[in-house]
Amino acid sequence: MAAPSSVSAAPTASPLFLREHEVRRGVELLFFGYTRLTRAIDDGLAEHGLGRAHHRALYFIARQPDLTISELLKILAITKQSLGRVLTDLAEKALVETRTGVVDRRQKLLRLTAEGVRFEAQLFDALRTSLASAYAAAGQESVTGFWRVLEGLIPAEDKAMVIALQKDI
Repeated sequence: MAAPSSVSAAPTASPLFLREHEVRRGVELLFFGYTRLTRAIDDGLAEHGLGRAHHRALYFIARQPDLTISELLKILAITKQSLGRVLTDLAEKALVETRTGVVDRRQKLLRLTAEGVRFEAQLFDALRTSLASAYAAAGQESVTGFWRVLEGLIPAEDKAMVIALQKDI
């Protein structure tokens, strides 16, 4: 028996979006899609002795140079201790540097080093390739719908933070 060429060959969702099997299908597609997407960068991270938590930090520091540690804690929603380990690893590998805040000298501002910029760009390129292919296959209307679903998963109190990340788009 031939494997299906597309997951979307299955029946479309009901207009009510409340049936358990449809919710479970969405959860499974998110899980498998995210797992396969991040596999594209796992080898590159492993070569540096890093994991996905390190990648998330690199990604958001790249998006907002001079991000404060407290801002990064809020974005990643992890403990200070966990972030401390991640930042220590990244600093030891010369991928991230900290600077003292200009206005508030107690602040530590995070920025990628030149090597960090290169490495994050390499990781992002692998993600972009995978997503661009999926987006092209799905079509613009589907991409917009996908974004709306993902935005619907973000709690109201976090939406401003997410919107702020898009300021340079």
